[in-house]
Amino acid sequence: MPFNLTYIFFILPGLILSIIASIAVNSAYKKWSRVSNTRNMTGLQVADYLKNRYQLDELRFVQTQGTLSDHYDPSSKTLALSQGTSTIPSVAAMAITAHELGHAMQDRDNYAPMKIRRVLVPVVNIGSNVGMILVVIGMVLNLMGLATIGVILFASTTLFSLITVPIELNASKRAKAMLEESYLMTSDEERKGVNKVLNAAAWTYVAGLITSILQLLYYVSLIGGGRRRS
Repeated sequence: MPFNLTYIFFILPGLILSIIASIAVNSAYKKWSRVSNTRNMTGLQVADYLKNRYQLDELRFVQTQGTLSDHYDPSSKTLALSQGTSTIPSVAAMAITAHELGHAMQDRDNYAPMKIRRVLVPVVNIGSNVGMILVVIGMVLNLMGLATIGVILFASTTLFSLITVPIELNASKRAKAMLEESYLMTSDEERKGVNKVLNAAAWTYVAGLITSILQLLYYVSLIGGGRRRS
């Protein structure tokens, strides 16, 4: 069976990093959501302003439930903003909104990593579930070929995480450039806040990648051990 004490040792570093990253994101968001931006614009107002300035004509806005649930959906050209982002004129709201608009710009510009990730989505949906099942069945029945197929399928999730990191970093880079060029970010305090929020968010994706790599390595080690025992 693939779930044992060794699994915990493989996953623990990624789990710890994920917890630290989550704490950092929530801390940065909590702090900078209480600091108003200079232009006193809500996230929705920032989104509308940047949409017009950068000619993102197909983009539409909706409100979503939850905290830090903001996201861009390329299939419907929709920017979903949480209530805390869309209605509060904070530095955090401005940073998050600009980041998601960075994804809209990636979509408009046919940014290659985003296109690759979109193609991978159905593969990952299968690989993340079926892959683990095949690994378990293969190990229990000592069918290393079947387990290997499972690992290959699961590897698609690691590839997805690997591609996600540069996509998120690029969206943040675009966000900062937009805020500077449009004079929405004018003070050193705002720059500091935007950097804190976006950098903390980036670490969550790095933590996700590390966790996925460690899990993949664990499955690979299981197959290696199983073959040596055969």
